Amino acid sequence: MARRQGWGREPDPVAGLWRALGLTLASAVVWGVAHVSAGRRAAGFTLMGVLALLVGGGATAALAFQEKLKQIAVQGVWLNVITVGILALALAWASVIIRSYQVVRPPGLPTAMRIASTTLVVVMSVLICTPFVYAANTTYVLRDTLSKIFPGDDNSGQKVDAANPWKNMPRVNVLLLGGDGGKDRKGIRTDSMTVASIDTKTGNTVLLSLPRSLQKFQLPPRLRSKWPYGYTGDAPNPQHPGSEGLLNELYIQGEQNSQLEPGYKKGQRGPHLTEEVISYLTGLKIHYYVLVNLGGFKDIVDAIGGVTVHIEKPLPIGGEIVNGRQTKPPTGYLPKGTHHLNGEKALWYGRSRDADDDFHRMDRQKCLLKDIGQQADAQKVVTHFQQLAKAATNTISTNIPSALLPALVKLSGKVKNGADIHSLPYNPDKIPGFHVYEPNVQIMRAAAAKAIAESDNPQKTTATPAVSPTVKKKNKKKSASVSPSGSATASPGSGGAVSLKNVCG
Repeated sequence: MARRQGWGREPDPVAGLWRALGLTLASAVVWGVAHVSAGRRAAGFTLMGVLALLVGGGATAALAFQEKLKQIAVQGVWLNVITVGILALALAWASVIIRSYQVVRPPGLPTAMRIASTTLVVVMSVLICTPFVYAANTTYVLRDTLSKIFPGDDNSGQKVDAANPWKNMPRVNVLLLGGDGGKDRKGIRTDSMTVASIDTKTGNTVLLSLPRSLQKFQLPPRLRSKWPYGYTGDAPNPQHPGSEGLLNELYIQGEQNSQLEPGYKKGQRGPHLTEEVISYLTGLKIHYYVLVNLGGFKDIVDAIGGVTVHIEKPLPIGGEIVNGRQTKPPTGYLPKGTHHLNGEKALWYGRSRDADDDFHRMDRQKCLLKDIGQQADAQKVVTHFQQLAKAATNTISTNIPSALLPALVKLSGKVKNGADIHSLPYNPDKIPGFHVYEPNVQIMRAAAAKAIAESDNPQKTTATPAVSPTVKKKNKKKSASVSPSGSATASPGSGGAVSLKNVCG
């Protein structure tokens, strides 16, 4: 082997190896460094330019098109493209690392050193590519999760025009159902029922909460042949329902009686029956529903790292009160004050009613939804994504079509960033003339219409109503006389909605 002139000795392959490994590591961070060092400037500067374009383009997209990227992230086709793109980038990055080592590797290495150095380079490539593989897997999981939650096989919701999803839809009304299904329960009772009416231009939202104990309410004409005296469940005497006939039992009725909702399969009949009846009671066309199993809700809260809430007074965990008597003592309490709750405690914050009543619980549930929406930032979602995706898949069902997701993501940004959110609980203490037993449907509709009108025009008062229902005294022996009209008009006898900021503090 020829000796290097001026030195009188052969180059040290070990020293050359450390230099090669250093240049390879540098090239793993900045493409082309090894090529430039080896005198291959054209290839090296080309690699640097490509990397600059990738980094610059990615940063520009993340900053300038953040909202658009959020909408892309809920579209299955784009998620497939992104997954393939991430894997291709990982492969390209690994190739650059390996090739960089090849162009600067010193000749004459002993076999053992050559094997060891090659192994180190391969390990380096794997370490660099691991985040990309994880990102690709996360993207795939997101696509899979969305396809399971939004399967598109219901076809019962509002049809979507992808080019203009809110065409002729100034407000979108979504029924939010919280079900208490579990191993110790037969079927699902929807103890949480809230209609979210959202202005599709401004994001201003009205949350109308219906009490689970609404009883002997009038039904749409289609269902009156089965329940002619108002909803009485499976009571032996339909004119005197006793403890049966509560609104939260409708889901079970739909699931157990296929004839009530023909054309829908099990798991869809219950939500659709509940949706149809609540639409009739409120006078609002409900476009979609979302059902959350409260048993799995705690897993979602845990997946985002918990939630911080303000608790106005101690709330019992567990326990049971029957007819005013404590039959089972609580296992603990949620103390007064501002606390960060895990999923289990957050569930009890939303479900506990022994300390007050259903109406206070309805308020807490809306506050809990608000707090989760505000605190579920992108970092928490990404770091707990696998856990969150699994919890959501097992917990959420809906008839919202996947084609609407981009528009809903854009709309949710308006709701989260400054839109007014008002709350209207159907509470006899807040809506004059409203009763939980045999409620007057016209009063319920008028209250909903008034709340929405005030949300649309917060500086104006509502006009003279088109209907003036005669408020009847609470009477358990006569059913209320109700017009089957689906129109909702304002009434001075209806209570108004209040800002959720005032409800939650």
